[in-house]
Amino acid sequence: MKYLVTGISGFVGAYLFDQLSSKGHDVVGVDAYPLSMPLALSRFYQMSLMDQSGIRGVIEQEKPQRIVHLASASSVGSSWQQPTDCFVNNTNIFLNLIEAVRLSGLKCRILSVGSSEEYGPVAASEMPLKEIRPANPMNPYAVARVAQENMSRVFAKGYGMDIVCTRSFNHIGPGQTDRFVVSSFVRQAVEVSRGQRPKIICGDLDVVRDFVDVRDVIAAYDCILDKGISGEIYNVCSGQGVTLRSILERICSKVGIPADFQVDPALIRPIDNPVIIGDNTKLCSLGFALAYEGLDAAIDGMVVWWQKKLDEGGKG
Repeated sequence: MKYLVTGISGFVGAYLFDQLSSKGHDVVGVDAYPLSMPLALSRFYQMSLMDQSGIRGVIEQEKPQRIVHLASASSVGSSWQQPTDCFVNNTNIFLNLIEAVRLSGLKCRILSVGSSEEYGPVAASEMPLKEIRPANPMNPYAVARVAQENMSRVFAKGYGMDIVCTRSFNHIGPGQTDRFVVSSFVRQAVEVSRGQRPKIICGDLDVVRDFVDVRDVIAAYDCILDKGISGEIYNVCSGQGVTLRSILERICSKVGIPADFQVDPALIRPIDNPVIIGDNTKLCSLGFALAYEGLDAAIDGMVVWWQKKLDEGGKG
């Protein structure tokens, strides 16, 4: 089967490629950036999805049977700094993609990857979050993701296109950039252990999040593509909530340093969701089960990855 994966150069893209190629699938990649690591893709197109004619040309030439849309500007923090860029990019690249499929007349299944940020602030007493809860986005990134999800449903119902959607919760693993909180914690902890910085700088450590190992995330995507119902939304989550404080303390213990940190007010978001925990019952009804429960395997891998990365003088 031929897959087209947008955002293939990103963190999740490499893991998804490994999963698909191990099953013998033909994988074509599209990304605005060069490949971050060598991947044995059938073809790679370095291009912006803002190029309407360009992406239509790729769709008509490749004729994929499945499309996984990973491409996005996915940092909530950055979306507060550049709200216009975040909204325009995330909504238009998806619209250009599905419109290219529609205009080409291609019959294929599309996975629209969304975010738990779409739910917005919800009382802890109302956790875990189910897909039937209305979206209430409270940051620019989340607003764009809701627009993408709504457009998915419009094209699924109005044009009869085969689109399934996720609301993906926080995922972690080796290779994740330090623009994301857990990877930033790991990098800083390794630097502290080497005497390269005095302490870890952080934001609000009392927020609760539902983290998933990236390997379970891509397994969930594969399951949804195989068995998900067109037009439906599926939470990709663990069903367990942990505080950022507990994760940071665990990281510090693993690298053998005191849990010494300093809160930087600049890292605290104008509006934040204090607790986000998902319900994965709908996903599990498709036959999915977590293979990496708990975060130790992911954090251990991230520590090793950052140690090697810093040895090489690299940046995440």
